Amino acid sequence: MARSTAVAQPKKPGRVRQFIQVFQMTRKADPKTTLWVALGFLGGVLIGVGIGVLIANGNALTIVLYTVLGVVLGLLAALIILGQLAERAAYSQIEGQAGAVGAVLRTSLRRGWRGSELPVAVNGRTRDAVYRAVGRAGVVLIAEGPRGRTQRMLDDERRKVVRVAPNVPVSVLRVGDDEGSIRLRQISRRLTRLKPQLTRSEVLAVANRLESLSGGLPVPKGVDPTRMRPVRR
Repeated sequence: MARSTAVAQPKKPGRVRQFIQVFQMTRKADPKTTLWVALGFLGGVLIGVGIGVLIANGNALTIVLYTVLGVVLGLLAALIILGQLAERAAYSQIEGQAGAVGAVLRTSLRRGWRGSELPVAVNGRTRDAVYRAVGRAGVVLIAEGPRGRTQRMLDDERRKVVRVAPNVPVSVLRVGDDEGSIRLRQISRRLTRLKPQLTRSEVLAVANRLESLSGGLPVPKGVDPTRMRPVRR
């Protein structure tokens, strides 16, 4: 009988285990996580019990049913609150790091947007970078770094876009601590707020044109932007 050469795959953690892991990681970043999650759960339970008492008219079964409903609402509220806190904690851990905008574009872009985790322009000395996203609102250039150091790169990339797609609107977002800049977690929300200008087919055509631009980022595909070093010449 031939021996099996298949390697046993490690079991994925269950939903409860995943919840515990997310809770523990979030609590390390925000010690108030336990309080907020507990308040969300208790709030849902109190709402269910309160509604049951008001409409039960002395019927114990109605109170029990609405209490159970309150527990379900409390669990749902706790999960929603934990999800929001976990997302905020994840952003806070990479905030200010080189390549953080690329990580957001890779994982958090809404449907209809096309973007890359690799920047279209980068300063090897300061590690400031410019990223590009294409959607129905047109082309959005996202600067990662101080305004004074990224403005020239933004101007260069805007000229490239205008040369390839002259009738496509170009918007600019800046991520950082400067006045008028946005936080890392606001990127996706800002993109969805932009007014649609293109059709889906036009988005695809514009994205393909921009991807064909020569002289892009001097970093091979797959390299982590957070570990890049200046190119010595």
